[in-house]
Amino acid sequence: MNDSEIIERHLPCPSCQSSDALCLYSDGHTYCFSCKTHTNGEETLSNKRGNRMAKNNDPVTQDLLQLGPLPARGIGVITCEKYSYYTTVRAGKKLQVACYKDDSGELIGQKIRGKNKDFFVLGKNPKGRFYGQHLFNGGKKVVITEGEIDCLTVSQVQDNKWPVVSIPLGSGSAKETFKAQLDWLENFEQVITMFDMDGPGEDARLSVEGLLSPGKLYHARLPLKDPNECLLANRSQDIIKAIWDAKKYTPGGIVNGADLWDSLNTFRQKTHEVPWPWPGIPLQTLTRGIRKNEMMLLTAGTGIGKSTVFRELAYWLGVKMNPPMKIGMVFLEEQNAETAIALMSLHGNKRLHLHWDDISEEQRKKLFEETLGTGQFVFYDHFGSVDGESLLNRIRYMVTAEGCDFVFIDHISIAISGLESNNERKDIDVLMTNLASLIQETGCGIGVIAHLKKTEGSKKSFEEGAPISLDDLRGSGTLKQIPWTIIAGERNQQIEDDREKNLFNLRLLKCRFTGKTGLAGCLYFNEETGRLELIDDVDLFLGKSEEVPGEESQF
Repeated sequence: MNDSEIIERHLPCPSCQSSDALCLYSDGHTYCFSCKTHTNGEETLSNKRGNRMAKNNDPVTQDLLQLGPLPARGIGVITCEKYSYYTTVRAGKKLQVACYKDDSGELIGQKIRGKNKDFFVLGKNPKGRFYGQHLFNGGKKVVITEGEIDCLTVSQVQDNKWPVVSIPLGSGSAKETFKAQLDWLENFEQVITMFDMDGPGEDARLSVEGLLSPGKLYHARLPLKDPNECLLANRSQDIIKAIWDAKKYTPGGIVNGADLWDSLNTFRQKTHEVPWPWPGIPLQTLTRGIRKNEMMLLTAGTGIGKSTVFRELAYWLGVKMNPPMKIGMVFLEEQNAETAIALMSLHGNKRLHLHWDDISEEQRKKLFEETLGTGQFVFYDHFGSVDGESLLNRIRYMVTAEGCDFVFIDHISIAISGLESNNERKDIDVLMTNLASLIQETGCGIGVIAHLKKTEGSKKSFEEGAPISLDDLRGSGTLKQIPWTIIAGERNQQIEDDREKNLFNLRLLKCRFTGKTGLAGCLYFNEETGRLELIDDVDLFLGKSEEVPGEESQF
C-alpha cells in the first residue's frame, strides 16, 4: 500500500461479503481488512464511473472471456480449458478470470486477478469451496495448492490426469475451506497440501492439521517457493517428487520407530549412569547407578535420615565426581545456611554445627571454598512459603539457566503446602507430572523425598524399622507410578543399642531401568564424622567391641 489517506471507512467488501471491513483511499484503491483483498485505484475509479460488471458485481459473461495459454506462467490452453481459467480485457487492462463452479458445473463466481496480484470477486464469493472441486468426486489422492495458478501448474505436470484443487482466498482460507468441504475431502485416500514454502504457507499447513480422519493428511514440500516457480525453473520433476515424498501428518508426540535411530545414542548419553557413593553396595548392582533423565524417590519414616542420604548424594555428585556435576538444592525443611554447613561437614568429616567454634575461621573458609565456593551448588531460598507452581518455575530456572544436572527436593508435601487447594492428592499428582515433564524436556535428574502413611493399629511403626512397600507412600498414587527408581530407608531409631540404632537399611522398591528390587545394602551413620558408611556384614559389625572404622576427621 502507498501513503494515501483513508477517505471512506466501514464499506462492504465485494470479495468476502464483509459488511464493514473495506476502506477506500484517496488515490482510489481499496483494501479489505477481513479478506486482505486489494484493488488498485484505476479499477476502483472505473467502478465508480459505472462499469456495469463491477458496479453490479456480475460475473464476466462468456462472450467476453478468452481461452488461451498463459505463456508467462508456462500454462497451456488444455489446462486452462479444463479448469475454466480465462482472460478478459477491462478498462484497457488484461485480467485473468478463474471460474468457480458448483458440483453440477454451474458458475458460482469469478475470482479476478490483475497484473499486480490485485484480486477481487465477481458473482458469489467462493469462500468455503475449492477451485476445481467440481471436476473430481474422490479417488486415490488429491493435491491442494494455495492459489489457482499453482493448481493449474500441478495438474499440468501430471498431464491433467489427477485431482488437483486450490484454496480460494489465499493461505488464510485453508482451514475454513477444509472444514466446509470435509465430506468431499474424505472421499480421497490421501489429501496432500502443497502450500507455499513461506510463513503464511506454513501457517496454512498447521491450520488444517487434525481436521481429517487419521492417516489421511499429507504435506508436500518444494525446493522453491511454489509449484509455478518450480515449473518456470524447469524443475517439474521436483513437483512430482514432492507429491510422492509427501509426509503423512501425525499429531505431536507420535513418532514412527523408523525415525528414532539418530536419537538412540543421544538418549544413552543423557542417561549415562554414575556410581553410587558407596563402592560395593548392592544398590549399585540392582540399579546400575544414578542416572540423569530420571526421577528418583527416597522415602523413610520420620527422622530416619532421608535428608542425610540426599545430602550425601548431592555432595558426591557435586564435589567428588570427576568432573563434578552442578546440583540444585531444594531443601524445604531447613534454611540454606543449614544445608550449606551440612555439605561442608561432609567434606571435613566433622559435624560442624556441633563443633563450629572448635574450628578456626581459616579451616571453615577452606571447607567452604572446596564445596560451596566452587559454584557447583544452587539453592532455592523459599523464605518459608512454597507453592508447587512457583517451585516448578525455579527448578526449571536451576536447570535451564544455571545448568544444574540434578535437583534434590526435600520434600514433596512441603512443596505443595503453599497451595490454597485442600486436595493434597491432586496437588501431588500435578506437581509430580510436571516434574516428569521437566525431566523429559531438559534431561536433568530429579530426586524427591516423600513421606509414609502411619502404620495401622498395633503394627510396628516405620520408626521402629518396619519394612516398607510401595503402598505405604503417603499422598498420591503418582508417587509410586511416576518415579523411575524408588528407594526406601528402614531404621529402628528406638532400639537401645547405639550402633544398631544408626543402621540404615536400604530397600529398592522399584527400578524401571533394571526391573530389579530387594534389599540394597546397609549404611551406618557415624555420629562423629556425620557420614554414611557402608556395612558389608551387619552381624559382624554389631559383634565388634572396638571403635567403628570410618573416614577420619580433618581436624
